[in-house]
Amino acid sequence: MNLSLVIPVYNEQENLPLLFEAVYKTMNTMQKSWEVILVDDGSRDESLSVLKEYAQKDPGHIRVVSFRRNFGQTAAIAAGLDYSQGEIIVLLDADMQNDPADIPMMLARLDEGYDLVSGWRKDRKDNAVTRNFPSMLANRLISQVTGVHLHDYGCTLKAYRRDVLEGFRLYGEMHRFIPVYANSVGANITEVAVRHHPRQFGKTKYGLERTVKVILDLFTVKFLVSYSSKPIYLFGGAGSFLMAVSALIMLYLFIRRIFFDVAIATSPLLQMSAMFFIMGFQSILMGLIAEQLVRTYHESQHKPTYTIRTKINLDKGIDD
Repeated sequence: MNLSLVIPVYNEQENLPLLFEAVYKTMNTMQKSWEVILVDDGSRDESLSVLKEYAQKDPGHIRVVSFRRNFGQTAAIAAGLDYSQGEIIVLLDADMQNDPADIPMMLARLDEGYDLVSGWRKDRKDNAVTRNFPSMLANRLISQVTGVHLHDYGCTLKAYRRDVLEGFRLYGEMHRFIPVYANSVGANITEVAVRHHPRQFGKTKYGLERTVKVILDLFTVKFLVSYSSKPIYLFGGAGSFLMAVSALIMLYLFIRRIFFDVAIATSPLLQMSAMFFIMGFQSILMGLIAEQLVRTYHESQHKPTYTIRTKINLDKGIDD
């Protein structure tokens, strides 16, 4: 299988016929074997019935996964990735705001040597106050924190080589952070402007509250990408800082006692210094425990601490 389209679906019964029409129009012009994995995320309308109808008409290309209830877009994407078979994975939404006609252009960029091509809704057709402005702020924050600079993390339309999607699981709202994970394994990433259409049917499933979830997930992603293999750098660094602050406070108290004859025991700074020292010591211990957990994780699963792009004259594995 050359190409897998992964499409999460939630209450999109009116958009699905338009989606299939656009997908067939694009895919039938390409000289590739392809499949479409549609994941029904517990839709409460007739979306699943529409999906079953198209799957029966074209079992060679259309595959459907149906959840028992609504688990969210990230879970739907994760399921689509699990059941896909293509060497290239393309994600897109079912609401027809993404345009499948952009897929050939994105695949052409992959052929140039990139591992991930991210869509950028440069002329976005959403509400400027409740969608576009919060999204712009979130994109800038994510880019600054992660070091992976993209204009539009929220655009579902992205094309990936399968190997850059292996080695991590998606939770929460973390599907938007896939480029960050891919970058951590050395993926070559580029961004291209794609078309964006106003929603014709149905209503958006996201509001301002999603921004808060994204920011919270950003903390998790930053930790996993930067410190998952060496957590002592985070916990030990924080612990060393707290113990250094404790030492400075004690030095200040001693100087004040010697030169100004101010009692140490009656100062609240003494308790503060002791608290900082204890917190710092505990943080370092937590870092050591986390180091043991990471070592156990890698060694018990024989999980390597590196990723390989290509091998030359090495057909056998290291254990053969």
